Amino acid sequence: MSKPGLLYIVEDDEVFARTLRRSFERRGYTVMQAASHEDLLVLLADATPRYAVVDLKLGGASGLVCVQTLHARDPGIVVVVLTGFASIATAVEAIKLGAAHYLVKPSNTDDIEAAFDRTEGSVDAQVSERPTSIKTLEWERIHTTLAETGFNISETARRLGMHRRTLARKLEKRPVK
Repeated sequence: MSKPGLLYIVEDDEVFARTLRRSFERRGYTVMQAASHEDLLVLLADATPRYAVVDLKLGGASGLVCVQTLHARDPGIVVVVLTGFASIATAVEAIKLGAAHYLVKPSNTDDIEAAFDRTEGSVDAQVSERPTSIKTLEWERIHTTLAETGFNISETARRLGMHRRTLARKLEKRPVK
């Protein structure tokens, strides 16, 4: 179990952030909240955290920039990325940018705290025998392109060679959180 310290929660969902904050405070952490990259920069002006929990999608922006900022500030910060929809592309990018772990919402405080302690990879991770479906591959490509364009729907549709409305309908069926 990790020793409590300063924890930053970067989450734009106020209710979820408040719930996480209270739960971590009960465990002895000192918790500061930010709802955007700009808010995170303000917090970093005062102190560097030991831990950070970052939502992948902050409003219309990507939380990956927060991961990059935290890692640039101090590579020793243990950053856990949370997302409502996990994708291979964003998981890889988050790890490349300095995240220690990547969790799918809903994740609770136990899951996150366990991820703080699991900063090393494991050779015992299970390898799936099931191939990726065409729908999953399509969604991965859409999500990767969305991230590349800063979640700009029109530009993403243009790069994918599909009509904007078609892309919007696909996103309504399986929203990016």
